[in-house]
Amino acid sequence: MHGEYKVPGGKLVVVDLDVEGGALRNVRVAGDFFLEPDEAILAIDAALEGAPANTDTAGLAARIDAALPASTVMFGLTSEGVAVAVRRALAHATEWSDYDWQLIHEAPQSPALHMALDEVITAEVAAGRRPPTLRVWEWASPAVIIGSFQSLRNEVDPEGAELHGVTVVRRVSGGGAMFVEPGNTITYSLSVPEALVSGLSFADSYAYLDDWVLGALADMGIKAWYQPLNDIATEAGKIAGAAQKRVVGGEGAVLHHVTMSYDIDADKMLEVLRIGKEKLSDKGTKSAKKRVDPLRRQTGLAREAVIERMIDSFRTRHGLTRDKVTDEEMARAEELVRTKFGTEEWTARVP
Repeated sequence: MHGEYKVPGGKLVVVDLDVEGGALRNVRVAGDFFLEPDEAILAIDAALEGAPANTDTAGLAARIDAALPASTVMFGLTSEGVAVAVRRALAHATEWSDYDWQLIHEAPQSPALHMALDEVITAEVAAGRRPPTLRVWEWASPAVIIGSFQSLRNEVDPEGAELHGVTVVRRVSGGGAMFVEPGNTITYSLSVPEALVSGLSFADSYAYLDDWVLGALADMGIKAWYQPLNDIATEAGKIAGAAQKRVVGGEGAVLHHVTMSYDIDADKMLEVLRIGKEKLSDKGTKSAKKRVDPLRRQTGLAREAVIERMIDSFRTRHGLTRDKVTDEEMARAEELVRTKFGTEEWTARVP
């Protein structure tokens, strides 16, 4: 069995192993990490040898920690990272390179249609009718997108939304509200087979699926990191938030979408969103204006240039073929707008 895992902000860990009699055998850990002293790698292998195959990530990491020499120093490597690689091997997880990735980047579309396309495309990936897909959104109008379980009245000021012509829609994933305007926001979705995140905890899957964009930001001179559970942050502040939805049926799939602030009208945002004091205190700031630091200021690049660099970075790492929404997918999405995402019943399902 073979498992790989790139430690968030670190290096690649590769594990090869067998399972005999319900225990790990012939364990070999490798990767492009740095580890001192040399014999520490043998201690890691020995710690995993004979471990019950049903040992969870925390249990495997504890075995490694207990076996490491006191002088051990790890660079780009963690005990948990090795344990995750083991769990991915046992789960027969796939890797990014196993797939023919597709790119959809089309003309601006309505907020409700974007919600529907996320559902349709991810269902197609789950059914095996579509390869894993990166979809970059273009917005036809300003919007607030609330999480699947958020209260409409608690999150949105209806007078502010009407004043600024903001459409309110509800997505299928959890998480918090997003304020978006055409030209000021970069949003993308990853629709991936469930096998890609096999062996990862829910939290680890966020970091795993966000890793490519951290590399893209680094290529633009921005040092960014994943901030649990679902933020991408820099020293200047938060720049993005992610959300996920697991789709059952077929082989299963994961929808992972991210909204990044390229530029932001903070005053307008505060007139449309109701941002509570508790949420602000949890983020360690007294002002909502300080919570998000736009990419425009940090990169000095046009929005289109940022998007193009992100796409190029993904293509360099994993390969990417230009694609489009099929006529059948669009018809199904438009029907979902009519019956679900464009209805008051769905949008106000949590009043």
